Amino acid sequence: MKAIINLSRRDFIQKSTILTSGLLLGFYLPKKGLAISSATTFAPNAFLRIDRTGTVTFMLNKAEMGQGVYTSLPMIIAEELECNWQDIKVEHAPVDPAYDHTMYGPIMVTGGSTSVRSEWERLRKAGAAARMMLIGAAAKKWQAMPGECTASGGEVSHSKTGRKIAYGDLVEEAAAQEAPEDIVLKPSSEFKLIGKEMARLDVPEKVDGTALFGIDITLPGMFTAVVARPPVLGGKVKTFDDTAAKKIPGVHTVVAIDRGVAVVADGFWSASLGRDSLDIDWDNGILANLDSDKQAEEYAKMAEKPGLPAADRGDIETALQQAEKTLEAAYELPYLAHAPMEPLNCVADVRSDGCDLYTGSQFQTVDRNNAAAAAGLPPEQVKLHNTYLGGGFGRRAVIDSHHIVEATQISKAVGAPVKVIWTREDDIQGGYYRPRTYTKVIGGLDDDNNLIALKQVIVGQSIAKGTPFEEAMIHDGVDHTSVEGASDSVYAIPNFRVEYHMAPAGVPVLWWRAVGHTFNAYVKECFIDEMAKMAGKDPYQFRRTLLKNNPRELAVLDLAATKANWSSPSPKGQGRGIAFHTSFGSHVAMVAEISINQRARVKVEKVVCAIDCGQTVNPDTIVAQMESGIVFGLSAGFYQEITFRNGRVQQDNFDSYDLLRMSEMPKVEVHIVDSTEPPGGVGEPGVPPICPAVANAIMSITGRSLRHQPFRQEDIAA
Repeated sequence: MKAIINLSRRDFIQKSTILTSGLLLGFYLPKKGLAISSATTFAPNAFLRIDRTGTVTFMLNKAEMGQGVYTSLPMIIAEELECNWQDIKVEHAPVDPAYDHTMYGPIMVTGGSTSVRSEWERLRKAGAAARMMLIGAAAKKWQAMPGECTASGGEVSHSKTGRKIAYGDLVEEAAAQEAPEDIVLKPSSEFKLIGKEMARLDVPEKVDGTALFGIDITLPGMFTAVVARPPVLGGKVKTFDDTAAKKIPGVHTVVAIDRGVAVVADGFWSASLGRDSLDIDWDNGILANLDSDKQAEEYAKMAEKPGLPAADRGDIETALQQAEKTLEAAYELPYLAHAPMEPLNCVADVRSDGCDLYTGSQFQTVDRNNAAAAAGLPPEQVKLHNTYLGGGFGRRAVIDSHHIVEATQISKAVGAPVKVIWTREDDIQGGYYRPRTYTKVIGGLDDDNNLIALKQVIVGQSIAKGTPFEEAMIHDGVDHTSVEGASDSVYAIPNFRVEYHMAPAGVPVLWWRAVGHTFNAYVKECFIDEMAKMAGKDPYQFRRTLLKNNPRELAVLDLAATKANWSSPSPKGQGRGIAFHTSFGSHVAMVAEISINQRARVKVEKVVCAIDCGQTVNPDTIVAQMESGIVFGLSAGFYQEITFRNGRVQQDNFDSYDLLRMSEMPKVEVHIVDSTEPPGGVGEPGVPPICPAVANAIMSITGRSLRHQPFRQEDIAA
């Protein structure tokens, strides 16, 4: 089934250009299907509702999956609205064009560390406009000039008479006000909320258990389904026998769907037993003989050939020929699963006149549209009720919306609400991984041991190829997500070239937290340390030279090194490593301190992190996301990979796809640069620098470079 997105390259560019240039005039007009102002509710735009009690309901158009937008986005609007923080209530917004992404075009989506970046201006203007309308309503009520009135703490005050009136008492009058054309925003010097640490609004219900995740949803008359999917990705059902499955107590029926065979039952356990009892003959398809070792050989051969240019300056070939010293290296990084703690799930209730979906979605518009196609309904008859997400990392932003479509097809077939649940094994073996990559790098030094040339050849699958995003994301054969973090490196290297080979498709691949920055930052930062070692220079000072033309980035590097006491000797038996990377509009530097025991086991003792993400909204969220990115990255660096034998994924649960344990968690210090620059992302930028920082720390002790992930014991052992 093809994804239904209705997004052309022209639409993508045109919509992005319009929306990022400022607030659309029509933004303030109530949208069809959304709340509108009334005698009891003031709804000046799609994001705000204020009722007579003074309660301010914020409609959250992003998915809350642990990154903190349930708090940070209301902070932005409340700052300009001048309401009381305790009056804020948050609801998930429906799928509607009013909530389309201001950077990505006509689509509701949460990803790319863009939630604050994309909504910063729009929400500030939404809050400020509502504030101005409330002031205008109060001024009219008092027969005063709006300039004589101010708003603060959820009420409007009149400077000359001292009169005050609460927002809740202005609902009807404010609804009659015209939306202002010239919106006045507060200067940052007057911020009361933005930049302050605020307790997260979602914490109480997550602590007391009342928070609803997709897997928690229960509807009257609902069945539970699990799906038997091909053992080889891309395979198909040839025939199946469900006789034994239907004898399992609690099993309601068995349904063939596009992606396999679904067992529908009264509960999860009955459905699982029923699935285990199915007798299925599979057509394993084109990946039946996929083998990771053979694939590695294929990638290595591709890297020896010229690739498509992704970046090119200077004369790389001449510079390498004339270099005093050269170094060549190859780095291999594996497929990776997202492994969110809440496995994929979706409740679908398909009826002849409509469909309701209950799930945690990063891809609201796409999921709604794909479900509509599966249900045979127009999109406007499908309602997606977004819930909290128990982790996403990109896994819940799938172009074909497969788990959503599965639930929709099964519900339509049985004529009742159905909850589809994926097991941990289903998720880890079910596809959509970070692409595997093989990268060949050659660097050259001049007589003064300065880095004058660097050439990088990247081999990996394309995420965008064959999707509706292909025209917008692939240019001249180069997938941007495959070369990001390499082709756009800010290091001052006069002769620089990045080439790309699009590896054969087949394995379903997807954006994984920080996407291409994860493998390209590792290659870049590890190789820089190798070049510094060959040059006989300190790796921190080596980077300082490369960032000489970028003062903002240099300041972040310096901050991390200073806070980590880089110039002082490492503690006895320990080593330090440093890494710097820019991604998603933010600059992050990390220093890792590690120890290695007699069995060559590495312990990351401490990580010092510095980040410049522009204007901060909630510093507590930034710290949490840096810590989260460090855990996420270390898990991948030490333990995680997806491998194939005879077309089958070899890993299936956390015993074979491990996570960092609490006893292994290093002490983490996070230092945030005070900045008034536009906000950058924080959900992903903490991931790319951590593994190279650790690998470089290991090399500082052993002298051995780590060119593979997960780290190999033979590369660490002395």
